[in-house]
Amino acid sequence: MNETVSQALKNWIPYRLNEQSDPLSCRWLYLGNEPITEPFFDETISKCMKQAENSHWLKAVSSLDILPEWSQQIETVKPSAIIFHISRCGSTLVSQLLSQQSSNIVLSEVPFFDALLRWGKKNDKEEEASELLRASIQLYGARRNENQDHLFIKADSWHIHFYPQLRALYPDIPFFLLYRRPDEVIRSQQKRRGMQSIPSLLEPEIFGFDRNEITGMDMDEYMARVIESYLQAFIAIMEQDEKAFLVSYHEGISAIVQQIAKATNLEISEDEWQLMNTRAAYHAKYPEQHFAEEKKEELIPAYLNKALELYHAVDQIRKQGNA
Repeated sequence: MNETVSQALKNWIPYRLNEQSDPLSCRWLYLGNEPITEPFFDETISKCMKQAENSHWLKAVSSLDILPEWSQQIETVKPSAIIFHISRCGSTLVSQLLSQQSSNIVLSEVPFFDALLRWGKKNDKEEEASELLRASIQLYGARRNENQDHLFIKADSWHIHFYPQLRALYPDIPFFLLYRRPDEVIRSQQKRRGMQSIPSLLEPEIFGFDRNEITGMDMDEYMARVIESYLQAFIAIMEQDEKAFLVSYHEGISAIVQQIAKATNLEISEDEWQLMNTRAAYHAKYPEQHFAEEKKEELIPAYLNKALELYHAVDQIRKQGNA
């Protein structure tokens, strides 16, 4: 390990990809001593932008091709698991509970990881993107205190469609596939739309869509198609991957964390469970608000029929696996 490089990189991470530069470059963010505990990583970025090192007129920029070399010069925590999800199914609260342990590094929907994956797909450079992603995860996983020994990554929901790349990078770690009833997901999206629910905001090719077929499509119908793509991917993965685990929102968040802990050899003390249970009583995205479960509606729109069929198929696979 090069101590000079290690010290220079301490508490710095690449956070913004510049696709227009030649060669490709990225901006760097200084974390300082701030712990990473926000529900989403873009909130961590906003918080850290207040640091003096990030408000200087001279910005910290480097070319991307230096990342693999630099990532080898720091002490890093290897990923323990990746959490995939179909959105609005408890994944944010799961990551929040895991972040209650100071020994865990929890990276929740990191924009830089997403930018690299999508850049690779758009430019047919998946292999190069994978190498850069591995280096970036090592940099984000830098051990910032001696107690840190687990690293959990909560992917963006559409990253399930990058499964082959991610599994090739990490062939031995558990992948958790978190899901929920599609009608409940849709109702949550109707209140606050995510990127994946708005046609063409993300590249339709990620979901296997033809651009012409989604033109003018209603957002709810579009989101139903997106959910179908997620659940189809889950089924395909479970047919081939012994290290993939289906987990249902309806099992309860604490039960999901227990499954993750068991699969990753994560020890949780009684005091830490108390912290987690206290956090679980509050809204995942709004930690100051108490969480209240929504009541189910009986009427299911026709555009959700296929998604519900796939949901029941996924649920059956989970139950059979647990039998």
